[in-house]
Amino acid sequence: QVQLVESGGGLVQAGGSLRLSCAASGGTSRYVMGWFRQAPGKEREFVAAISRRGGSTDYADSVKGRFTISRDNAKNAVYLQMNSLKPEDTAVYYCAAQSQSWGTQMADTRYDYWGQGTQVTVSS
Repeated sequence: QVQLVESGGGLVQAGGSLRLSCAASGGTSRYVMGWFRQAPGKEREFVAAISRRGGSTDYADSVKGRFTISRDNAKNAVYLQMNSLKPEDTAVYYCAAQSQSWGTQMADTRYDYWGQGTQVTVSS
C-alpha cells in the first residue's frame, strides 16, 4: 500500500513558476510515477510521468518544454517543476503511482494509487 500526499500548489501569475512535491509512504522505487490534472468541467488528463529509476520521462504536449518531472527514491518523493505557467494550467494536480511496465504511463486507469490533489491557479 502506498499513500501519496501532494504539496506546493497555490496561486501564481501567468509566466510564474511552481514546484509540486509528492511524498510517498511505503516507497516509490517500485512504481512508475505520474502527474495528472483536472480542471473544472473537464476530464482528468495526463501531465507527466517518470520511470522507476528516472531514466525515462514522458510529457503531455501541452506542457513539454515548460514542466519537468523528477524523482528522488531515497526520499520517496516525486516533483513537478512548472515554469512559464499559463492560465490554462489551472487545475487540481494529482500524483499517482503504478506498478505496470513503462509504456502505459499516460493512461490514468493504469495507476494504482492516487493522492488527494493540490490546487494550482494561474491568474492572467
